[in-house]
Amino acid sequence: MTGTASQFAWRACIVLSFVLACVAAPAARAAGAHDWLDVSKRLAHLGGGVDFTPHGTQPGLFNDLIYSDNCAACHRGNSGTQTTYRPYSTWAGSMMANATRDPLFWAALDIANHDAPGSGDYCLRCHTSRGWYGGRVVKAGFGNPDNDVTLGSAGCLLAGQYDSADDLDSDFGGASCHFCHRLMPQGPLGEPGYTDNANAWVDDGDCANTGEFEPCRRGPYTYANGDEQPPHAWVQSAYHAQSEICGLCHNVSSPDTSSGPLKTLKLANGTDTGLPFPIERTFAEWQQSQYAQAPQQTCQNCHMPMSEDPNASACVFTGFPNRSGNLPVHAFAGGNAWVPGIIKGQYGDGIVANGGIDRAASFDQTTAWARQMLGAAAVLTTTIQNYTPPSGSTAGSMAVQVKVTNLSGHKLPSGYAEGRRMWLNLQVRDAANALVFESAAYDGASATLAQDPQARVYEVLQGIYNHNGTNTCDVEDGGGNAMFHFVLNDCIAKDNRIPPLGFQPATSGDPNGYSLRPVGATYPETSPGSGILVNYDTAPYAITVPVGTSGPLTVTARLYFQTSSRDYMEFLRDQAAANGTAAENTLCASGPGRPFAVGPQDKTRGQYAYDLWSGAVAGDRVFADGFDGEPVARYGKSPPELMQSASATTP
Repeated sequence: MTGTASQFAWRACIVLSFVLACVAAPAARAAGAHDWLDVSKRLAHLGGGVDFTPHGTQPGLFNDLIYSDNCAACHRGNSGTQTTYRPYSTWAGSMMANATRDPLFWAALDIANHDAPGSGDYCLRCHTSRGWYGGRVVKAGFGNPDNDVTLGSAGCLLAGQYDSADDLDSDFGGASCHFCHRLMPQGPLGEPGYTDNANAWVDDGDCANTGEFEPCRRGPYTYANGDEQPPHAWVQSAYHAQSEICGLCHNVSSPDTSSGPLKTLKLANGTDTGLPFPIERTFAEWQQSQYAQAPQQTCQNCHMPMSEDPNASACVFTGFPNRSGNLPVHAFAGGNAWVPGIIKGQYGDGIVANGGIDRAASFDQTTAWARQMLGAAAVLTTTIQNYTPPSGSTAGSMAVQVKVTNLSGHKLPSGYAEGRRMWLNLQVRDAANALVFESAAYDGASATLAQDPQARVYEVLQGIYNHNGTNTCDVEDGGGNAMFHFVLNDCIAKDNRIPPLGFQPATSGDPNGYSLRPVGATYPETSPGSGILVNYDTAPYAITVPVGTSGPLTVTARLYFQTSSRDYMEFLRDQAAANGTAAENTLCASGPGRPFAVGPQDKTRGQYAYDLWSGAVAGDRVFADGFDGEPVARYGKSPPELMQSASATTP
């Protein structure tokens, strides 16, 4: 192997870092360690309660997952445009990298644990790969009895804290680099792979490809003999360029248990389909779309686009090929342009102070990419179909149609359903720009969306069948308050989200398409009997034009997306109080490193998330003349993001 002195120095650094990263792993590698599936089976749930994570590789790896800041040594951008294409810099601001720091996640986790005790184990499997596989959630691994289920499923046993560096001592690094790059499409003995509920197979054997005593780091590249080689074990993996790897965390059903799904899907009449309740179906939506057909457009094509930078490179070493047009940017951007800013504001400085890498620019980059994704997700057209101007004492009338075409590879919107929505705002203004008519008006101060009779709001509303004794899918409690019980939901009251191109809800396992079909909305077939739904919605508006209105009139449609609604944020707060959930430092008092000086501290996680949304947190108040003034929203109340707009004008 050839290389410069500096490259050999880097390799020495990497080897040393790897040795340090493995200190926490068992010192002795048993004689049978090569057959690690047997070990994984021995690590099965020993607590006697409900096992919410029975499939795939279990906690207690022989080779611990290496922390992500270790990868930054080689894969971080240091100057110029490197931060726009190097893997660490593009990943560091993503929700994937910060899944364990998301305050909304922790508030929802407490509700899930109240509704189904211990179910947080199922949630944390995706949100803290190092913590879960390291045995610091519910399952301790290595044949040991389970940890305390209440503490483990609440994340109280994780190492580190919210603003810890992504180092050896922290489990708050989200879905880590080493986790993804050790994923396998099948088990070590050919066991079938999964595409849901984080039921992952994680390589834990020695890398046969390079003969090194660590698992292969899997990725899209191969290196011929005589070429410059990476300073770690590697093997080419087609799986990492396939959408199936994304399905692990983006196809979410009701929690698995050893006796089947916790909840099954019920229809509007109460019929139990026996199908696992479909909480999120982003991967399945893609799988049933035209994009999954040849020539295939994978999840990675949109969410990890190739860098076209002429200097694109994956690492700091010289001697490797230029990767322009052949380097997947680890952006992982979706529609969430709100929470990355919260994490940056609450924890960004602390990460640096605690020895981590400054990722402020990465957070900003993720937010910008999310807005770009939203802007490219749809096309909007506005058509005035009929217009009768007002005359004398007679009001006029106008018929308008707005068409929204989904350009994404899944339903629009998609992903986490609770509180997430998209809507059409329609305004008519006269010649003096005065407002004549508005549908779906939004008040930013109160974060309230007006639900007028013609309002078009795209969302999925999941509920609990007969919760209020109504024999219907209830999405509100008996007091009329919206409910978002993630693990208890068993029915769908509404799903009018716009299908992707070529979408067929029916599958071989679900021939009626119950898990994917629209509910409470009709999308026609592209041709009768095809089973393929159109990828657009047409919204008609009937508008009265008041007497005296002066033309010409301008009709403007705007398409907005919102990460979290007011109803959802209030639910997180109110459920924490109603359930008697303890403040975080009390809840986790016996956990490592407690009490925390960051995050919720003396508040419940639900109250903390709400306060971040409302602005009523320490340091967010205006002080004038010695008086404590009104709260100021530092992060906004999940401000709606404008996706597209289109206008038309009368003669």
